[in-house]
Amino acid sequence: MPIPVTMSLAIDEKILKTLLRQLLRIRLAEEKIVELYPEQQMRCPVHLCIGQEAVAVGVCQHLKRDDVVMSAHRSHGHYLAKGGDLKSLFAELYGKETGCAKGRGGSMHLIDLSVNFWGATPVVGGSIPVAAGIALADHLNQRKNISVVFFGDAAVEEGVFHETLNFAALKKLPVLFVCENNLLSVNTHIEKRQPQRPITNLAQAHGLVCFREDGNDVLKVYETACNAVAHVRSGQGPAFIEFLTYRYREHCGPNEDVGHGSRTKEEFASWQARCPVENFKKYLLVQGVMDENEIENISKQLNGEIDEAVRFAKASPFPQGPLTQKDIYA
Repeated sequence: MPIPVTMSLAIDEKILKTLLRQLLRIRLAEEKIVELYPEQQMRCPVHLCIGQEAVAVGVCQHLKRDDVVMSAHRSHGHYLAKGGDLKSLFAELYGKETGCAKGRGGSMHLIDLSVNFWGATPVVGGSIPVAAGIALADHLNQRKNISVVFFGDAAVEEGVFHETLNFAALKKLPVLFVCENNLLSVNTHIEKRQPQRPITNLAQAHGLVCFREDGNDVLKVYETACNAVAHVRSGQGPAFIEFLTYRYREHCGPNEDVGHGSRTKEEFASWQARCPVENFKKYLLVQGVMDENEIENISKQLNGEIDEAVRFAKASPFPQGPLTQKDIYA
């Protein structure tokens, strides 16, 4: 069985406010993408994590600057939670030279070594062995940082997932595997793809310490990640977390797809009621940590930063010529 979260954290108000700000930063940035995408100036496909923000925020709060993060096609939230720059993100979506991948990667190939976001790849499961390889290099060079890789529930159906977990457990690599189980692989529900059993059972069979938690509750994510990161950082080997969560938008693109066959209106409504952003706002208000005006001011400030990032992106130049090695590691 997955081991439970054993630590009840006393989280101070500063951290609580940081968690909300990060949740809002990701949510508002992606809502801006929804608003602007129909202009057809962002020419890359976009996979949005609206509804799943708590996983990225709660996990990345426990990471140090030197810790490495990798992701898959739905990567905006992970990049921003690791410290990614809004201007660099939007410039990349617009294919501009000032983007985090110099305008050559687009939404599905974000990379920013300045914050140790080592890349996102759209091949399902493709970043899992790369993250383990980075962890192996760190282990061999006796570096103290860890690697974290985010992926969806469909990635556990790939052979490379099992091969990597086996190797990571064998070598006790400092890597944390984070599965965002949003129930869907494109438009196919998990009930039609996998038998009824927790995904954590697969990781446990490979000998990993496992956790399973509500991915829409940022405090539960924060606590769970605290335990998992502490385990990995202590040198005891890899850990695995399955977070149950849900995306609100279509698999690829800014539109809604409720009632189109992949999920029912009832299922969607039940998950909307568990919105990680709105419910955490309510929690902070009830606890007296923040008031309505303070939350509104944070939203206004973030919207201003996002608008400035969009202006920056639109005004930036398109790439000219191929990248050099100096460009890549600048």
